Amino acid sequence: MKKLVSTLAVACFGGFVALTSAHFLYNNESKNVSQVFQPNQNSKYVLTTGATNPLAGLTSDFTMAAEKSVNSVVHIKTTSEQVNNLNYDPFAEWFFGPQKRQQNYIQQGSGSGVIISDDGYIVTNNHVVAGADKIEVVLNDRRTYVGEIIGTDASTDVALVKIKEKGLPFLTYGNSDAVKVGEWALAVGNPFNLESTVTAGIISAKGRNNILDNNKRPIESFIQTDAAVNPGNSGGALVNTNGDLIGINTAIASNNGAYQGYSFAVPVNIVKKVVSDIVEFGTVQRAYLGVNIQDIDARLAQEKNIKQLNGIYVKGLTLGGSAQDAGIEEGDVITKIQDVTVKSVSELQEQISKYRPGDKINTTVLRNNKELSMEVVLKTLDNTTRLIKKSEIVNKSVNALGADFYEVDNAELTKLRISNGVKIGKLSNGKLAQVGIKEGFIITSIDKKKVSKVEDITTLLSNKSGAILVEGFYPNGSRAYYGFEL
Repeated sequence: MKKLVSTLAVACFGGFVALTSAHFLYNNESKNVSQVFQPNQNSKYVLTTGATNPLAGLTSDFTMAAEKSVNSVVHIKTTSEQVNNLNYDPFAEWFFGPQKRQQNYIQQGSGSGVIISDDGYIVTNNHVVAGADKIEVVLNDRRTYVGEIIGTDASTDVALVKIKEKGLPFLTYGNSDAVKVGEWALAVGNPFNLESTVTAGIISAKGRNNILDNNKRPIESFIQTDAAVNPGNSGGALVNTNGDLIGINTAIASNNGAYQGYSFAVPVNIVKKVVSDIVEFGTVQRAYLGVNIQDIDARLAQEKNIKQLNGIYVKGLTLGGSAQDAGIEEGDVITKIQDVTVKSVSELQEQISKYRPGDKINTTVLRNNKELSMEVVLKTLDNTTRLIKKSEIVNKSVNALGADFYEVDNAELTKLRISNGVKIGKLSNGKLAQVGIKEGFIITSIDKKKVSKVEDITTLLSNKSGAILVEGFYPNGSRAYYGFEL
């Protein structure tokens, strides 16, 4: 009995010790696990949404930005009358009698626009409204207005349209210089005529170039985003999560014409400058630094003994240009415009595009790897600081053609079996003579747009730069077309 009681007592004591130890170890392990996986509530790092639940915060921000944007983005519908000069077929005339030499047709287009003021100013793309005879603007609440083109700029693909209305909702300008890669962004527009469509993505890159037609002397420093953008989104808004306008959606990179993950927007800081110039002067006041520049890569840096790859290499200067006057030299590396760091040619173009001829800017350069600061007075392409009006540009464009123009009488139109045209009279040493056009040639269309009176030539050239296609007929009935740069 003593042995049994002793054994039982030892067993009970051992069990007690084991249970006590297990309980102690379990509590310690629980505390250790909590310390590893429980977030530190006193951390100095917080979510930028200011919400405990990040998904809830993002949803709230997206909803606010979307609601603000859709009411300020419009649907733009355009119509234009186009002319197609038909090929002459003498056999058809022999068997079937006189044939028409022209075929007129109506071309329709669709895009988006952004209201930027309560009195009806709307920003869109130049390619959305270029050549339009009629512009219809449809608001998000289905109200419809006739739009008037106030001005366009092919170099940035920006246009300004006006409707007659007051008290409109509008988007406030953001700051595209402050936009960071990786930030959320919303694209708002009317793809495939689907009104008020909102898509979300992030800022994928900045300073993208080689997007627009190189014939237009493009100013390119596009914001790239992966928010879905499709045909019809052009001219629509790219906004941040506060609903501030940071860009105008302009183009996509695609093999099939539809969205494939790469879309591009004109930075709003460029848009602001273009709009301001159009409102004040009727045309954009373009300033130039007067340099021949290139991006710096590892090979150039080694060749020129450049210590850092950031910046833009000056490989040439315009005689009498802004940079030469300021003391910038060939071989310098431009690193800053004002206080903004520039790392590529496109970024430098973006910063210069925000200024007018006559403006003074501080430019930072590296020379022999030493930093220098210089004050530069920006000039025009012809090395002046004079600001110009739209009428001067139009007159200059028409004068560059080097011809007198006359309207064609009905008898001659009937004889040639055409419905419209303007005849070239005396030619001087201008663009038309240089491409081989002869006196008496009747212009029926410019860039497929019908020409019926002399004023049409002025109108069609008022917002035009780059390549131009002129089509028409000679008095003997032969058809001809000519292309040249204006």
